[in-house]
Amino acid sequence: MDEIRTELLMRVEGMTCAGCTEAVRRTIQRLDPEATVAVDLERGRVAVTTCVQSLVVAEALTKAGYTATAMTG
Repeated sequence: MDEIRTELLMRVEGMTCAGCTEAVRRTIQRLDPEATVAVDLERGRVAVTTCVQSLVVAEALTKAGYTATAMTG
């Protein structure tokens, strides 16, 4: 049975470069290898389609060194 995927929009502070973009993507995909992740570095936002709850994603990103809050989900 497939898990339900939802679209999340996260505000992520502390991203400054392409390395940060990749670190954010890897952090999310460790939680859900099939997640789609679109990072908007300029606006400090990350759009994610995943089966993981937004709070779990925010906590993982915070542990990775960013300030993350859910804007949706």
